[in-house]
Amino acid sequence: MSDSSIKNDELAEIIDDLPEELPILPLRNMIVFPYTIMHLPIGVPRSERLIKDAIKGNRLIGLITSKAPDIEEPNPGQLYEVGTIASITRVFQSPDNSLNVIVQGVERFKVKSWTNTFPYLTAKIVEAPDYHEEGMEFEAMVHSLRDLAKEVVKMSPSFPENASNFIDQIEDPRYLTYMTAANHGLGIDEAQSLLEADDLKDKIRVLISHLTHQKEILMLDNKIKSEAKETLDKAHKEYFLRQQLKAIQKELGESEDGQAESEIEEYEQKFREAGLPEEAEKEARRELKRLSGMSPHSAEHPVIKNYLDWIVDLPWKKLSEDQLDIEHARKILDEDHYDLQDVKDRLIEYLAVRKLVRDRGMESEPGSKEKASEAQGAILCFAGPPGVGKTSLGKSIARALGRKFTRMSLGGMRDEAEIRGHRRTYIGAMPGRIIQAIKRAGTRNPIFMLDEIDKIGSDWRGDPSSALLEVLDPAQNHAFRDHYLDVDFDLSDVIFITTANQLDTIPAPLRDRMEIIQLEGYTEHEKVKIAQGYLVPRQIKVNGISSSEIIVKEDALRKIIQDYTREAGVRNLERQIGSVCRKVAVKIAANEIENIEITPELVREYLKKEKYESEMSESIEIPGIATGLAVTATGGDILFIEATRMKGSGHLSLTGQLGDVMKESAEIAFSYVKAKTQDWDLPKDIAKKEDFHIHVPAGAIPKDGPSAGIAMVMAMTSLFTGRPIKSKVGMTGEVTLRGRVLPVGGIKMKVLAAHRAGLKTVILPKRNEADLDELPEEVRKDIEFILVERIEEALNAAIKPSGKSGKPAMDWFYDRRPHPPSPVTTV
Repeated sequence: MSDSSIKNDELAEIIDDLPEELPILPLRNMIVFPYTIMHLPIGVPRSERLIKDAIKGNRLIGLITSKAPDIEEPNPGQLYEVGTIASITRVFQSPDNSLNVIVQGVERFKVKSWTNTFPYLTAKIVEAPDYHEEGMEFEAMVHSLRDLAKEVVKMSPSFPENASNFIDQIEDPRYLTYMTAANHGLGIDEAQSLLEADDLKDKIRVLISHLTHQKEILMLDNKIKSEAKETLDKAHKEYFLRQQLKAIQKELGESEDGQAESEIEEYEQKFREAGLPEEAEKEARRELKRLSGMSPHSAEHPVIKNYLDWIVDLPWKKLSEDQLDIEHARKILDEDHYDLQDVKDRLIEYLAVRKLVRDRGMESEPGSKEKASEAQGAILCFAGPPGVGKTSLGKSIARALGRKFTRMSLGGMRDEAEIRGHRRTYIGAMPGRIIQAIKRAGTRNPIFMLDEIDKIGSDWRGDPSSALLEVLDPAQNHAFRDHYLDVDFDLSDVIFITTANQLDTIPAPLRDRMEIIQLEGYTEHEKVKIAQGYLVPRQIKVNGISSSEIIVKEDALRKIIQDYTREAGVRNLERQIGSVCRKVAVKIAANEIENIEITPELVREYLKKEKYESEMSESIEIPGIATGLAVTATGGDILFIEATRMKGSGHLSLTGQLGDVMKESAEIAFSYVKAKTQDWDLPKDIAKKEDFHIHVPAGAIPKDGPSAGIAMVMAMTSLFTGRPIKSKVGMTGEVTLRGRVLPVGGIKMKVLAAHRAGLKTVILPKRNEADLDELPEEVRKDIEFILVERIEEALNAAIKPSGKSGKPAMDWFYDRRPHPPSPVTTV
């Protein structure tokens, strides 16, 4: 008994002074017997009020079990009529501030009448002590109860070792009866019946029956354990558990041997049909042997079964036969995509090599390390802004080749296990997404698209880009090993196609394993052709309109392209065309029209206010503004460089969320212009008495890179000399302090952006001349390209002539150079 328990003489005093009326505390799924000590958590406000009032008085309460345990605050009719008077021995609060009480049962009572239901239940009670007739029969029953209780506590592992000695020390038959009832798992109904019985003999009979049943169960349990223990290998606890389970099944007369044999035969048949490689078959048979000696109820059984299911379901030998008809492939690619000649040529090259290798009998054995990637698999990377058709190209390639297509998005992936899978030691382990995609495809040589490879992340769980090195390396992927399978799988026949918006964020080792094909956006002419041949027919079909009911004129498409979209691709263009088609569908469904011709005026009516205006529509008349060209994640774009000056001390401020490289370009431009002030007949101290500020608009967007260097020099020179830069002139190029103009990347995307913005002249580094060959013919016709090697050449080509000197800008800058100029190349 605990220190908080009440001694027998104190119990007697409590019984003598029992009040006629008690507060009643309802119990749920619990019965408290006299003499027993119980912990009661109090969570109902009504019950908390009862406890607080009781401890202010005699600390006596009545405990009655509820007939409806689901009801939090039962009424008198939902409670039994017989309960136990209890004394509160201790009250305390748990860490979560809930109220807890320790009570000790004192005596039975019966409810005479209920007196109150608020603020809590109270009732008039009558004491109901047990009675019994002394005699030999009663003594024998008490002796039998004591012996049975001692035997059960010895056999049960849930009782402490000294429990049997404690039972021997109990002399009071009532105490023995109630302590036995409280500690041997009586059900609620059975325990309530025992509490309500007035004769102690009846209570003892119920307990003897219950203990006898418990004893038989414990004896049977020990027998099962004894039989299993005879064949126990002490070094293998798992084996002991299986034998124990078999012994239980034997006692129940159940056997699952036939089912297990059928399962083993089924897997044997699947092994033969799957055509497993030697290593995979060896591992599968090893796991199958473990499965055959294991009970279906074992925790390991479903784990092994799931592994074997993955092994037999993978397409180890299944290959799609390539359609090597080159003309058929050209036709499909042209049906699905306009232009993109580089991609189409690359696929035709692949088909031609495959055809020659097959026709001349030069194919390697499966799994051979000497496989030529051109003759088996290929790893391509389509890089370009959103909406240019990278993902849809993969589906077209699969259709042209007659292969299955499967896709996996890498955007935001941070866990290496997504690629290689989890080891089987982890609960819920699964193969990586590479193997999962191969299983979905159903063949070993699908077109496998890895989308957004430039957006892979890494953290403490690993670096997925490093895991992809094995997948995308033709010298290694013939033996790709997933952590879950733990056997080699041949990926060398897979054509991997990755997509990316930017190549900078792809790790160099990973980029080195891929053949990069740039998709750098479309011109307005190309967008019109794509809309006429692909987007408009698709949206007409999607929106339930027939081609006879709607005609979209070319000038309407040009208005959508110019005024409602500004993108390198055509995704938003298709969205706007779809919006127009839906407006037409509403009118046709309402029988307002039978057919319609979409004109620029209707486009304005359906799509409302224009979203974009040409940023180059107004000529630049203010000195200090230059137009640069940049590459973003969404394609090429124009970039305004603005410079201004005010009185100060020669300080340079830079704003517009510029990166470190771009800040350095601005500082180079500032230093270059300051060094030239004397050559340009400017005051010597102009850079000391004034502060200068360079800003690149769209300040919420981070910007970086060296290619805006030439534009910054232009803006600063224009500001210093007071001469505006010619309108419709864009420029890109890195500059040095010596005045050289260095080549930059992304020329095609930048020039396409200049063309979309309406620029007529573009200044480029001389060493980028070869990049002009990639431009569409209509762009080269519309734009004049000036190729320069030095800053002075660009200054004279872009800055307006001086009205005071009477000389053109070119002569003005060249006359002040210490060496003769090199010729300016105009394309």
